[in-house]
Amino acid sequence: MTSSRKRARAPMLRRALVVGAALAAFAAAIVAWFTLAPTRLDPASARDAVQRSLALYQANNANGAKVQALNAVRFDPNSADAHIALAQAELALDDGIGAEGEIQRAVDAGYNPKFAPHLRAHALLLQGEAEKALAESERTDPKFRVYGLRVRGKAFTALGNYAAAMENLDEAARLAPNDAEVWTDIGRFRFTAGDLLGAAEASEKAVKLAPGNVEALVLRGELVRSQYGLVAALPWFERALERDNFHHHALIEYAATLGDSGRTVDALAACRRALESRPGSPQALYLEAVIAARAGKFDLARTIMDKTGGAIDGLPGALLLGGTLDIQNGEYEQALAKLRELVAQQPMNITARKLLAVALLRTDSARNAIDTLRPVVARPDADSYALTLVARGFERIGDRVEAARYLDRAAYPATGDATSFSSDDSTPVLAADAAQRPGDPGAMVPLIRALLSDGNKAGALAKAQDIVSKNQGAPAAHILLGDTLMLAGRPADAATAYSRAGDLRFDEPTMLRLIEALDAAGRRADAANALALFLTQNPTNLAALRLSAHWQLMGGEYDAAIDSLEDLRSRIGDGDAALNAELAAAYTGTGEFGTALEFGEAAYGLAPSNPAVADAYGWAMFRNGDTNGAIELLQKAVAIAPRHAGLRWHLAQAYAGANRKAEARLHAQAALADPSFADKEAAQALIAKLG
Repeated sequence: MTSSRKRARAPMLRRALVVGAALAAFAAAIVAWFTLAPTRLDPASARDAVQRSLALYQANNANGAKVQALNAVRFDPNSADAHIALAQAELALDDGIGAEGEIQRAVDAGYNPKFAPHLRAHALLLQGEAEKALAESERTDPKFRVYGLRVRGKAFTALGNYAAAMENLDEAARLAPNDAEVWTDIGRFRFTAGDLLGAAEASEKAVKLAPGNVEALVLRGELVRSQYGLVAALPWFERALERDNFHHHALIEYAATLGDSGRTVDALAACRRALESRPGSPQALYLEAVIAARAGKFDLARTIMDKTGGAIDGLPGALLLGGTLDIQNGEYEQALAKLRELVAQQPMNITARKLLAVALLRTDSARNAIDTLRPVVARPDADSYALTLVARGFERIGDRVEAARYLDRAAYPATGDATSFSSDDSTPVLAADAAQRPGDPGAMVPLIRALLSDGNKAGALAKAQDIVSKNQGAPAAHILLGDTLMLAGRPADAATAYSRAGDLRFDEPTMLRLIEALDAAGRRADAANALALFLTQNPTNLAALRLSAHWQLMGGEYDAAIDSLEDLRSRIGDGDAALNAELAAAYTGTGEFGTALEFGEAAYGLAPSNPAVADAYGWAMFRNGDTNGAIELLQKAVAIAPRHAGLRWHLAQAYAGANRKAEARLHAQAALADPSFADKEAAQALIAKLG
């Protein structure tokens, strides 16, 4: 009976839906008629609306200009000026398809066709038709030559022909040296080409020439974000949005910067405005998905990404997020497809390689997982997670010896110096390639890596210095020189190179390198200042926060270290053994031994073979009065890392507490023998006391 009622109701429901849809369509048509169609032709009102549109366009409010141009078209659909004003506004809003249609309507309404090619070329370029844009731009009237050269510069950039792009943009600057839009395009081109110094100079000039130019302000914000940090960039995007509150590009960059600086609520508000400006914007939806994923709302993130319709699926950020969400949902084959594509695009993306290895391990492709991570774990600074993944891979294929080797490396707290990936080709092959492509960093960098792998530090240094001399505005060139100098044992000179790179782009990798070099050169105060500066601009950066907390702990600032470490724990959770170990050490320092033991036990449960963990847990036990239990753990720590002076010093004190004088003296003397050991006076006093 129930099923028959359902069957009887189904046709009625379908009829209701059809009727409802028809009524909705009719209502939409009526609304569109009254909204879009003029009640009567009004050429005078159309002319007034065109003038308002042009004024707003000149004031860098493209959205407002579009509204007034639409009004002009409604008042007089046969007005060529109205259609061309609407086309200009749509070009400013990156709507190539809409602009192309309006250009043709303007011509049909009487607009001079010889004044249209530069605009049509721009519209074609926005649609991804760079070759057609170049062909159309050749027909540009001399009156609009500068505009045509700008379009050609952008088109050649899109095609990867940087020499031709630079030639056209230089000519535009020669003809219009005080045109802010020309200098904005030059800045954007240099930014794309990796010349950050040149890009910064061009953007500064553009903003000086036209302080209200939205595109110039957005570009300046992007460069300031790269050069100085997140917080410093925000005012530039805010200035752009004061001109045009719904400028899509400005809103996207603003939202991304807010999100990365920890202002999630404000970032979401900016995303919503971007979606109002451009409904269905894949960039805004992607940022919302990233925010959801960071908050652990993976289902919501996946739902939001589905709304993009695949429009940005091929971009690196979307591939990384998509692969992460697929792994989280157990859809490993889909994750593999995305992450393989990302690694192919960015072979040195370590995060992508680790995620790909995870997906491979979960699909029983252990050998492929090991191969994926080989370039990562070959580095002396490989992180414990990558090493553990490789160890699990060797376990899966039954190679217990190799698995144990990588697990031992993963457990050890200290890492080697950061290095570049090794080269796949031999040095002679790469030298021949570099000789055939003189001045091309893409050929020179692999050769430098190969020279370093061969131990030819002098040759590598000469090549790196040559790259810097020819690419003064490229931070990557200075980073390469700094890396080479570090490997040559010249940290002071490396710090200078990293500092120059930081003047151009002060991001996390540059910050970490600069601090390491300054510290190695005996300039801890300068290193601390560099870290503090980075944190003022990037207050949520985990690497910087961890380093700051570690230095607070090592400096005996236990209360400050606890605040920093607890903040980190609230961000990343309880599953980090190193973080728990440092919390144990910090709470031990403040005398809160019960809490210290809880964190020490948690850390030891996660990484029992990590000597830093065993030391932190054992030291908490010793300070809490459990000397015998402490000695057992501290002995284990020293057995794993016998050359670590700090571990030996803790064990010496525990032995002294147990009245095991000979052993205490032995380990105190071993700690003193290390030139880097800081507590020399305390160790000497203990030895004297032991007699």
